[in-house]
Amino acid sequence: MKKYKKVLIFILILILGLVLNRKFQWGSYLADSNNLKEITNFVHNNYILSVFLYLIFTIIGSSILALPGVTFAVIASGLFGPWIGSLYCLIGATMGSVLSFLLSRYLLRDSIEDLVKKNEKLYNIIFQTDSEKEMLILMITRLIPIFPFNLQNYAYGITNISIVKYTIGTFLFMIPGVIIFSLGTEGIINSENRNNMFFMALLIVFFMLAIGMYLYKKYKILTVKEQNER
Repeated sequence: MKKYKKVLIFILILILGLVLNRKFQWGSYLADSNNLKEITNFVHNNYILSVFLYLIFTIIGSSILALPGVTFAVIASGLFGPWIGSLYCLIGATMGSVLSFLLSRYLLRDSIEDLVKKNEKLYNIIFQTDSEKEMLILMITRLIPIFPFNLQNYAYGITNISIVKYTIGTFLFMIPGVIIFSLGTEGIINSENRNNMFFMALLIVFFMLAIGMYLYKKYKILTVKEQNER
């Protein structure tokens, strides 16, 4: 009964988010290119308010609405530029990830575990490890894009990782991915700087994937070694 009560609370939160989105038409408004100039003018004239609204949108969108992570980097870069936009995106996405983490840990533990088990690769790497490798695993799952971003946020809530470790690690290890999409967006918007933006984005992609795969192989070697020693 307790399990279903927690699920019900989460469903009510989800419904609230969907109702607000339907009422204010956030999704369709942002998707309409005709509103781009109006949005840009609003940001210039109401900068602090714009940052606040963006952070709220990112927190709700990444946790309750489970929108793709790339959405927030693209919007931030378009509104605030690639560099300061990346910072705002990191702050908002981290706060949204922490909200998902807390919902999972205190409301949805049983349901999330059943869901994560369906993603065998993610389940094995997150739950089949000890506390000494927590940050290594967090780094791997954030750097390698084969692990679903939104599912990760909820999955870590039912592990033993502390919220402090999770928050710091999430912020740091999301930096490369956020910058990649921010630079890519700037390259599309700004034709004069397009080649430089795309080149830098590709360099970071290569670096991120190389580091992520290296760490993943290192993790596999350590795991096999520990199993052989038992």
